[in-house]
Amino acid sequence: MALEAGLPHGVRARQLSARTLVVGMLVALAEGRPAQLTRVHAALSGLPEADRARLGVVSEWRTGPHTLSYRQVEHTARLLAASLAKACPDGQPSVALARFSAALLEASVPERAKATSAALAVDWTDMESFACPPVPDVRPSVDAEASWGHRRGHGPGQKDELFFGYYLSAATMVNEEGGANEEGGANEEGGANEEGGPAVPELVRRATLSSCHVDPVPAFVPALRGLASSGVALGDVLADSGYAHRVAEHWALPLRALGAEIVTDLHPHDRGPRGTFAGAICSNGNLYCPATPPGLLGLVPLARDASAPEIAVHDQRSADLAHYKLARLGADDQDGYHRVACPGVIGKLRCPRRAASMTLSHDRPTVLCPPEHVPTCCRQKTLTVPVSVNAKTAQKYDYPSAAWRASYARRTAVERSFSTIKDPASNDISRGWCRLMGLSAITVFLTCCLVVRNWRVLDAFEAREADDACRPAAGLGPRRRKRRRRSLAEVANAGP
Repeated sequence: MALEAGLPHGVRARQLSARTLVVGMLVALAEGRPAQLTRVHAALSGLPEADRARLGVVSEWRTGPHTLSYRQVEHTARLLAASLAKACPDGQPSVALARFSAALLEASVPERAKATSAALAVDWTDMESFACPPVPDVRPSVDAEASWGHRRGHGPGQKDELFFGYYLSAATMVNEEGGANEEGGANEEGGANEEGGPAVPELVRRATLSSCHVDPVPAFVPALRGLASSGVALGDVLADSGYAHRVAEHWALPLRALGAEIVTDLHPHDRGPRGTFAGAICSNGNLYCPATPPGLLGLVPLARDASAPEIAVHDQRSADLAHYKLARLGADDQDGYHRVACPGVIGKLRCPRRAASMTLSHDRPTVLCPPEHVPTCCRQKTLTVPVSVNAKTAQKYDYPSAAWRASYARRTAVERSFSTIKDPASNDISRGWCRLMGLSAITVFLTCCLVVRNWRVLDAFEAREADDACRPAAGLGPRRRKRRRRSLAEVANAGP
């Protein structure tokens, strides 16, 4: 009703309400049709007679029953897009459009699923506009809010390419820690395939469409802020290095203020030692003893094809590095400050500057060459760390430890969300899927597409859960995802 109240009213009442228009969009997209108003009109016209009468597709006029026409669909869609758009478009959604998208997506997530996990995986992807790009000094583009952006290229040796359109940012539900293995494996419906934790359907909770000239990272923060203000407690927020490399005021600090725990990959330019604080080394989001071996501070994430021995060596080096970290004492205060303690004081290593630590067993690292000029971190037992220290890189786990790797592996859920709306077999948001112009009109269709995607994922997830519940009675174990890749030996030994 609030959506209908925002639309202008004429002398004669409109036959098609905004609510019915959205229903038509959902029906059309659920049938795998493209986001076109002609398909919406066909979907509404194809409903059963009782539903058409209830939704106003067929209404009684003075001349008799009148069936909804395409021009009426087009008129209501134009009014809806105009009511949700900004008076002066700037490439970002209006408050009304953001509320519409959030309400529709939240309605597609059942209450039982909302309580299962507070962790989210976030990312952005490209969405190309149907309009032709502008030609300088010749003609502008019909889609005035679209602009040029970068996306990953698919050609041989092509790192990235230009496209004309928008950036789509999304936040997808993921399982809490303990429900996924280190390789980040998941079943086809989005549930975790490790028995240690509860599986959750990977449903999109929030999405934002913005023009490519707008940085998608800070543009998505209001959506997460709206999610938190609605009463949803934010848990782990998983993001790649594109988010961590942004200015702290644009991503990390606002999320910490919302109570989120950040788990993110670090950009290569942000890894390793980055200055000092009170003599302690700032590296990978933590403070380390000034006598930390440089080889440990240069630790980088494992390669994707790392072998088991390489993983064991990497994890041992991460554990060795943790001995030199200044230990955190308690949570942040109301101003974002926290206290840390010298590792020698709390018994994590043996240091000549801390006489009591030298009585510890030799299974702990020993500082052989303490700093000649004693810094503040070695004179004091504890330090008060302001919010500005490691503001960009501080996160929930030590980077790149085994705990971080297992937690960060859940981020692939948002990649699967994008793949399901770029699937030619169902809904494919590539160029031509939606031929409407303007941020608000495309966002309405795109939100409906994500809602339909949530329905499909939820149906598949519940079907799998029901099947898993029946398997023990039949003497069968949990269903596992079949291995798709074949090794070189398997191919060589296969018959002709």
